[in-house]
Amino acid sequence: MDFWLRTSGTWINLTTVALGTVLGLTLGRYLTTQMQKTIAQGVGLVALWIGLQMAGALSEAGTARIDGAILGLIAIAVGGAIGEALDIEGRLARLGDRLRRSIGSGGRFTEGFVTASLLFCVGPMAVLGSIDNGISGDNTILVLKASMDGIASIVLGSIYGVGVGFSVLPVVVYQGSISLLAGLAASAFPDPTSDPRVLLLTGVGGLMVAGIGLNLLEVGKIRLGSFLPALAIAPLLQQLAASL
Repeated sequence: MDFWLRTSGTWINLTTVALGTVLGLTLGRYLTTQMQKTIAQGVGLVALWIGLQMAGALSEAGTARIDGAILGLIAIAVGGAIGEALDIEGRLARLGDRLRRSIGSGGRFTEGFVTASLLFCVGPMAVLGSIDNGISGDNTILVLKASMDGIASIVLGSIYGVGVGFSVLPVVVYQGSISLLAGLAASAFPDPTSDPRVLLLTGVGGLMVAGIGLNLLEVGKIRLGSFLPALAIAPLLQQLAASL
């Protein structure tokens, strides 16, 4: 696969953020609170559906002795415990608060740039989607993320202005780098689309994407940042289980 295929989701993400900012500058102020909520719920339903489809990969990620669902449960539980011990969710929130406070008087452009950059780069979809895009060329997750970022850009653009659009710079660097690194590592997998390590990573990531959908639907507030270590644990856990 060439450079453009491995990073296609990132370029789509760039486009939606840019277009969303333009729409936010022109039309965003006319969106009522209820309109914003309904749109977010629509995206949440789609995220839930895609997440559950991805989670289905757990059924194929098991070994002769351990079912894939059990491995997924262990990865999520251990990853969540590590995430809470490291206070990943809290650290991310505090980092965003410090950055916003530090540039609060520096103009709306800078505030919008920092706020949008944090929102679009921090989260499991950015990581998992970029890995998936880099390994197999599948940009489904990043396209979903791009649609969500585009909608968010409309709202943020109407508040902060053109600075939101410049958040595409860190998005391209961050997601593009992950995709390219994942592409280089793809040779370690004979067939990334069926390798059980990738399938377990996909399944665990799918549970997290479904969690995003539940958060958007306001069913609950899942601390998804705390589960980020599960994405690193999943392939290692599958490798360990296969050696037993």
